[in-house]
Amino acid sequence: MAYVIEAEGLVKEYRMGLLPWRARIVRALDGVDLRVARGTLFSLLGPNGAGKTTLVKILSTLLIPDRGWARVSGFDVVEEAGEVRRRIGVVLGGERALYWRLSGWDNLWFFSQLYGIPPREARRRVRELLELVGLEEWAHVRVENYSKGMKQRLHIARGLINDPEVLLLDEPTIGLDPKAAREVRGIVRRIVREGRTVLLTTHYMVEAEELSDRVAIINGGRIVAEGAPEDLKSLVSGGSIVELRVAGGVGVREAVERLGGRVISVGEVDGARVFKVLVPEPDFFIEALLSELPRLDARIRGLDVRSPSLEDVFIKLTGGGRE
Repeated sequence: MAYVIEAEGLVKEYRMGLLPWRARIVRALDGVDLRVARGTLFSLLGPNGAGKTTLVKILSTLLIPDRGWARVSGFDVVEEAGEVRRRIGVVLGGERALYWRLSGWDNLWFFSQLYGIPPREARRRVRELLELVGLEEWAHVRVENYSKGMKQRLHIARGLINDPEVLLLDEPTIGLDPKAAREVRGIVRRIVREGRTVLLTTHYMVEAEELSDRVAIINGGRIVAEGAPEDLKSLVSGGSIVELRVAGGVGVREAVERLGGRVISVGEVDGARVFKVLVPEPDFFIEALLSELPRLDARIRGLDVRSPSLEDVFIKLTGGGRE
């Protein structure tokens, strides 16, 4: 299999604190190995601070790793950074990567000239990209008048202006409303259908599950699991997920575990505790639980049964099960 992104043993540390004698070392990446096949969409799924953005910045030559190596399209990100930059497009977070007082067309034209694209080809490319992201009618409107979703679509067009082999997308739907996020996901699908390789970082489980050929879950600077979404779900195998919402009661978790359930996570919503429980036989478990809860003075607010999801795997592997 041809890999367009490869990394091995990547380590990146930051010194936190202004005073040397009080500074502490934070390890953002702790020995990351990565292989991304050509023409696929690979998602890095992890909580805030897991190391996703640091990894993207190393792959895009914006940061130098302290140890390990990485290659994009066969070129080393440190020793051959110029070759890497010619072959990648990068979309990082933040609206200020665009010039707000310029139109969408003028923004793309400006970046095309930074890449040295000949004028005739640049005009064709700008037209095609504005059509791809659905901004043809807004081409000559200042970006300051765009909605947040429109700005993000223009960001993606900017990342494609140099016709890259690899597109690095760092949380492209963060902060967007559901409609705008759906539009961005549709654009990402079309980009992959064109044959490009996309590395996407996100902490939205539905997004990773919907878009990805493969997913790596990263936590604390380490990749803790990797595989196709359906394969990862097998890490939470052996039954169904019962989502139990209860108010009041003492010893509910202990009762759940005594009845054969494995608690994946515990949260709180609208004053009720929410238990996500993996059970081998949901019918038997629910019948026994309904008999047990009144003895604990616990009132049921809701009860759902479903198959395990990527979110359940994520919670299990990133420590979300702790109370």
